[in-house]
Amino acid sequence: MSETETEAVAYGSEPEGFIEPVSMEDDPTELFVGDRGVLDADVRRVLVQLLRRRFITAEKSPRQWRTLLDHQAVIESRLHDLFVRLVVDHDRGIAYKRQVRSEELDVPVLLKDDAYSRAETLVLVHLRTVFQRERGAGENSARVDADELEQTVLTYFDVASGDAAARREIRRAVERLAREGLIEEESEDRFRITPLVEIVLSVEKLAELKAWLRESAGRAASASERVETNTVPSALDRDAVGLDTPPPSGPGGSTSEDEEENQQ
Repeated sequence: MSETETEAVAYGSEPEGFIEPVSMEDDPTELFVGDRGVLDADVRRVLVQLLRRRFITAEKSPRQWRTLLDHQAVIESRLHDLFVRLVVDHDRGIAYKRQVRSEELDVPVLLKDDAYSRAETLVLVHLRTVFQRERGAGENSARVDADELEQTVLTYFDVASGDAAARREIRRAVERLAREGLIEEESEDRFRITPLVEIVLSVEKLAELKAWLRESAGRAASASERVETNTVPSALDRDAVGLDTPPPSGPGGSTSEDEEENQQ
């Protein structure tokens, strides 16, 4: 090899084993500078939404739902790395997550327990009861009027000194459950109850709470007094039903709850 050829090799090539950097324009698999991820962009988005939101539904997010089913194994693997379990309810078209807990293993908790308030629990009991009744009668969907819901739940409050405060608490509970997707307002003051209510409140938990309410009502009747608000149990924590959320980002912070996009 001539001296000229040797110089050409020295200056025109890189040492053996050197990997020349590839720009994002020339490497379509890299989504951002320094990207070391291996998942497609759509799969990453579903993984993020599962962590950010309480659930993904086939009805509201059909595109994300299809992506989830197509890549369920790898998404589950990523969540398991975080000690989080994925639950996919194919019949209802709902996917959500649960915090893994173990007595044998030291598991860092990523998702917080977030108990429902007394008013929210009572509203849930009524919604679940109506949903179960309508489905049992062969109806495909269940609906409830805001006034009916409010009047029913109000019977469990101590309103001897006026019911204004109790009504405000019930309305706030309805608003929160609507934000979470358990009910959807179809027209003014009329809501459709979604299948998510079955997951949040199981048949067993519903029976337990209804029995407690009957027992409390009986004691109150014998004592000629109503059931007070502070006697209603707030036994429904989302860790028990799987609707966990990431913890606040800092003192006094809260996790943002965006509306689900209606992706087609």
